[in-house]
Amino acid sequence: MKRNLILGMAILAAFAFVSCKSTESSYKKAYDKARQQEQAQQATAPVQVTPVVAPVQTVTPVVAQQQQEDNSDLRTESLTAVSGTLNAYNVVCGSFKSLDNANNLCSTLKNKGYSAIIAQNPATGMYRVIATSSSSKSDAVASRDKLRSTYPDAWLLYAK
Repeated sequence: MKRNLILGMAILAAFAFVSCKSTESSYKKAYDKARQQEQAQQATAPVQVTPVVAPVQTVTPVVAQQQQEDNSDLRTESLTAVSGTLNAYNVVCGSFKSLDNANNLCSTLKNKGYSAIIAQNPATGMYRVIATSSSSKSDAVASRDKLRSTYPDAWLLYAK
C-alpha cells in the first residue's frame, strides 16, 4: 500500500513539473506582440523638434592662458637644501621617501647636464629632486617645459 501511494505521488509530482513547463512558442508570441505594440506607438507618436542652444564661450588671450598654465602646477613648500643651494623657483623631477633613490635621480640629471640638487620638506620628510633652480619664474617655466619631454610629471616648486 505504501509503495503504491509513493508511486502515485511521484507520478503526480512529475506530471505537475511537466505541465508547468513553458514552451518556446509562448515566449515568441509574447515577444512579437510587444514588438508590434512598440512599433504602433512609434508610428503614432508625434515627432518633437527641440532647438539646440550652444553655450557661449569666452576666448581668453594667449598671454592670460599661458599665465594660467604657468600657475597650474606651482606648489609652495618649506624646503631645506640637502645638497646645493635653492632659489625661489625650482623644477622638481622626482619626490622620494628614500634619500638613496633621490641621489640616483640626482646623479642621472647631473650626467645629462643639469645642476640638480636635493631638498627635503621637513614637514613630510619627502626628498625633492630639483633639476633646475632659478630666481625667475619665467626661466623656471621654460626649464620645466623642456624637462617635460623626458620627465612628464615635472612641476614647479616655490621655496619659502
